[in-house]
Amino acid sequence: MNATLFRPGQMGGMETYFRNLLYSLQEVDDKNSYALLCDRHYVNELPLSNKNFKETLYNFTKPSFRWLLRGIIRNITKIDILQSAMNSLDVDVIHHPFSILNPLDLTIPSVLTFHDMQHEFFPDYFSTYEMKIRKEFYSPSAKQATRIIAISNYSKSCLVKMYNIAPEKIDVIYHGYNSRFRIIEDSSRLEQIRLRYGIRKPFLYYPAATWPHKNHIMLLAALKMLKDKYAFEGQLVLSGMTRKTNSELKKKIDQLGVVDSVKILGYLPYEDLPYLYNLARMLVFPSLFEGFGLPLVEAMACGCPIACSNTTSIPEVIDDAGVFFDPTSAEDIAEKVSMLWNSEEERKTLIGKGLERVKSKAFSWENNARKTIKVYKKAVEEL
Repeated sequence: MNATLFRPGQMGGMETYFRNLLYSLQEVDDKNSYALLCDRHYVNELPLSNKNFKETLYNFTKPSFRWLLRGIIRNITKIDILQSAMNSLDVDVIHHPFSILNPLDLTIPSVLTFHDMQHEFFPDYFSTYEMKIRKEFYSPSAKQATRIIAISNYSKSCLVKMYNIAPEKIDVIYHGYNSRFRIIEDSSRLEQIRLRYGIRKPFLYYPAATWPHKNHIMLLAALKMLKDKYAFEGQLVLSGMTRKTNSELKKKIDQLGVVDSVKILGYLPYEDLPYLYNLARMLVFPSLFEGFGLPLVEAMACGCPIACSNTTSIPEVIDDAGVFFDPTSAEDIAEKVSMLWNSEEERKTLIGKGLERVKSKAFSWENNARKTIKVYKKAVEEL
């Protein structure tokens, strides 16, 4: 398992995916042996409890001597010293879990988990350097991989259409949700969390890093409309990693005059998230692009009704357990949110549908791990 690109606190859904996959593989697989390839700076972030799992340290993290040496040699000679190190491993298959092969051109069979190709649809959201890296690695990685795990049928269709990948090379395996995401009836603990974060009103919840595609600015425009047109008196609570639109977000809150209606919590401890879903009156999810959309499953598991975008993988994950809106229209977001906010009957209906949907093993990390092992076997058998 190639975790050389693992960066805790910086990867969003990919980090959640990898942590849960690693934990679940240790729970379900007592037959195969695993080498976890990771950087010494982060090895303590990836605890191993199964005797068949061992760490192999690859210290190429920026900044370090090996990182500098790798870059110099690669730029001058086009030779990647990490490539020769990995090719010398005595393993049957290498799993690359973060959308790219790191490095390319390995001789050992590879399984690639491909999350999304947002840059192909929204190139303006990426810097020139980011686009260069993605163009250099994304398509070649998909083409070179022995097998690909796509996290949704939508991601699979993107691979087929945009990169001309054979559909039979791709297995779709949905994310799961951690068992801590559930309906919580401990009222005193819920109240503690509410007080800790200073939440004093009923609230809409949106857990998302402030990347442009998460569409926070349009959500704020919808919030302004909710207040002016629909007499909304609740709060919008935001959590997630601080990213490049964060300053623009704060400026927009001031411009719209909604300071008293927005609470920004930032990056929260993972164990607090189920309480926020339970406390929220509803989840609002206006993202423009998702390879999967893990908060949708977590919210359903916690009995939190959802109003969300009608784009990319989101309808696939939600099915009929949510209210859909056009994420490019503040008017439509406000209208659909107001409808659900003010209809206790509709919220109860969606809560029931959401709980029924997540009962399916399609949204189980154990199921994800077992299916992943089958893909490893496919990769080896295709030699």
